[in-house]
Amino acid sequence: MFSDFLSLGEQAVLRQNSGKLASAFRLSGGYDYAERQMAAFIPDAFLYVQDAEDEPAWDYPFRCLRICPRHPKFAEKLTHRDVLGALMSLGIERSRLGDLIVDDENVLVFAQQGVVPYLMDNLVTVRHTAVTLTELSERQISYEPRFEKREAIVTSNRLDAVIAAICKTSRSASLKLISEGKVFVNGVESLHNSYYCKQGDVLSIRGYGKVRFEEILGTTKKDRLKFSYKIYS
Repeated sequence: MFSDFLSLGEQAVLRQNSGKLASAFRLSGGYDYAERQMAAFIPDAFLYVQDAEDEPAWDYPFRCLRICPRHPKFAEKLTHRDVLGALMSLGIERSRLGDLIVDDENVLVFAQQGVVPYLMDNLVTVRHTAVTLTELSERQISYEPRFEKREAIVTSNRLDAVIAAICKTSRSASLKLISEGKVFVNGVESLHNSYYCKQGDVLSIRGYGKVRFEEILGTTKKDRLKFSYKIYS
């Protein structure tokens, strides 16, 4: 059995209640670091097959569509908001759609396979740009997130200090983001500032984006920590 596409908050609820489930589950959004993901609830036998063969014994019921301008020479530059608005105007529920990835020339969207034929037939324009949709095979999905590397200095690598440095805001403002459930560490909602960030942690901050904590580079003369991070672009 499979869920709809789950937001980070919904994934956090799922993980918090994993002990109450009668089966194991796995999550996938179609590519590494996907934010919106679908849960597969897996019988023990299927899980055993995967562990033994290191390959999923099931297929997630979603597909990847590439949206590109029909006439690139005359096309507008489309944004994430433009494409999502066009999809929503067709009456598609957000839970039926995974991540939208805006590239230089086209857009990738992950969608439940049941709505794919409807999208193929009805999504013909985004804003004033005529578009075409192509379904991609798993082998054709080669998207890797782009990163912009940056550095910052903090008093410690505690979550609130790191968030304040990344978002260029105050500690009190970062604490508010955490307490309001707007910060996720490796896909899990973090409501407390007692967590200390470590290398490889992926921080998702609503309203700011997604960041990968890279490494602590050393200390300054004032005994503050210098760290590097990558912003997903």
